[in-house]
Amino acid sequence: MRIRFFGALDLDPQASLVSWGERRKAASTPNKLVIEPFEGERLPLLHAILEGLAEAGFTIAVFDTAANSASARLVAPAADICLLPTRPTRLDVDVAAATFRAACLAERKAALLLNQCPPTYPSSRTRQAEQALTRFGVLATPTLCARMDFQDAIAIGLGVTEYACEGKAAQEIEALWGWIRAQLESTPSETPINKRQAGQVAA
Repeated sequence: MRIRFFGALDLDPQASLVSWGERRKAASTPNKLVIEPFEGERLPLLHAILEGLAEAGFTIAVFDTAANSASARLVAPAADICLLPTRPTRLDVDVAAATFRAACLAERKAALLLNQCPPTYPSSRTRQAEQALTRFGVLATPTLCARMDFQDAIAIGLGVTEYACEGKAAQEIEALWGWIRAQLESTPSETPINKRQAGQVAA
């Protein structure tokens, strides 16, 4: 998959993605990345906006939504894949399961992603979260650890592969992108979830 332009649209009221984009502009980082807030009132125009991005040469569009939110449920049907990051805690796993159900009901590809895991290996906390999430559906690989390279890169408006390309955090992101790309390039009909699974997740 050859990426020409990359669009990231922030629907999360926290607006962390937009804040990172502003720091990125301030750092004058050369890139083909466009980050914009996406107000909820524009959601009815979602398909027209995606068509416009494609016509403008964008090959990837990412929507950042709050977990288990109305915006996540409305965006899911338009997504090629729903990636649901969650920390390895019981409360976070429960919220991720509810968001996963929305993707199931929309009959979209979806995967849960363990994020901010303890960097020590092996970690019983991570193993327990993996076991819980695997019951709901597909688990993206690899898990992402809580490494300072992530925080340091965010603070100056960079991606971790730009900030420390040889570090472990960058290696994890490169491996994760390889996994995501494989999902995007697979046959659209190969959807690993269905409404029956949605009922199981809801139970």
